[in-house]
Amino acid sequence: MPLSWRSALLPAFAVAALIAGGSVVAQMESGDRGILPIDSSGTLEIGGIKVDVGGKDAESARFAGWRIAQRQGFRALWAKINKRPISEAPNLPDSVLDGLVASIVIQHEQSGPNRYIAELGILFDRSRAGALLGFGGVQQRSAPMLLIPLTTTAGSVTSVELKNAWQRAWAQYRTSQSAIDYVRVSGLGADPLLINAAQARRPGRSWWRNILDLYGTSNVLVAEVSLKRLYPGGPARASFTGRFGPDGDRLGGFELTARDSADIPRMMAEGVERMDELFTQALAAGVFVHDPSLDEPLPPPTVADVVEEPIVEPGALVSLPLFITAADGTTLIAALGQVRSIPGVEAVTDRTGAGDLVVSYRGPLSALRSGLAARGWTVDLSGGALRISRGALAPAPALPPPAPAPQPAPPSGTAPATAA
Repeated sequence: MPLSWRSALLPAFAVAALIAGGSVVAQMESGDRGILPIDSSGTLEIGGIKVDVGGKDAESARFAGWRIAQRQGFRALWAKINKRPISEAPNLPDSVLDGLVASIVIQHEQSGPNRYIAELGILFDRSRAGALLGFGGVQQRSAPMLLIPLTTTAGSVTSVELKNAWQRAWAQYRTSQSAIDYVRVSGLGADPLLINAAQARRPGRSWWRNILDLYGTSNVLVAEVSLKRLYPGGPARASFTGRFGPDGDRLGGFELTARDSADIPRMMAEGVERMDELFTQALAAGVFVHDPSLDEPLPPPTVADVVEEPIVEPGALVSLPLFITAADGTTLIAALGQVRSIPGVEAVTDRTGAGDLVVSYRGPLSALRSGLAARGWTVDLSGGALRISRGALAPAPALPPPAPAPQPAPPSGTAPATAA
């Protein structure tokens, strides 16, 4: 490779690394409180790639190290995604990898006159590298889950009230590679008042409904870590526990150790990956089911609202109206996608653009109602039409009073009665 081409490429790599690292730093430091989660929707990351390479000068050694890192990074990420041995991963040429790598993150490096030692992270462009890495097609993900990170140390429990290594590790985690749709809070604004250790242990459903609705989630995941140090600045041991739902059902746990305080961020990052695996296994096992107690209670139906489900011939295609209560733009888009994903739905037409739909469905209506309820919707069948909402349904409009019956005409030849 000509040195002039290599010299032109190195600044581009350096800018990419600085942009990636700088974006993390800028988002991590937001005053005395608040760690903003990084946006990972367009990249796939693998970290901890260690290189030790020599060269005729510092620039050549760094360039060779980065080239080796992107080769090893692609193979390691392929093995991680496909759960296969790294020996089976494909070897792509550098010309192809140059087009797949979005940036290189310098986690740690030492550079000498003719030697380069570093630990690097590689970010691959999801749209270009996804198919080669095994991310082709639609990835099945969970419903949106509110994540609450809890840290217990020195006898106190904190969540996002103060900056801590556990929240920082979750903020730096690239969730686009996970099957769990995490909703992470930053700790800014009202977050410390709503998402704290007391709330994570509160079983009451009324306040939980308000919080989940505020953050646009269907349930909650609690990631706990109990950190104990042998002495200040010395070795540390952490016990991690994953919980699900307002009742804090325990999903499992594990323990990790750190050599000293400087090694705690590495331990927390590993704990996040292990915790994500724990949550993913629970999702695959069917543990994350919809909790009906988190739905807003419906008012008791009146006699006028009780409508029997229409009888549909097996296999017949029926079209029935479906109304979305209080549908804004985001809710409408989500509803259209979720309704179309229900087995048996052949077409969904939005007649007005404001939540007035017509659904063409083949199958029993009970299965359609169950499919909507499983996706977090409150479903009501009234008057041959479906109404769905994320909260309590609005009361049905009162029926107008019946018109008075006409008085019979008096017999002929009889004077009409008059009031005394």
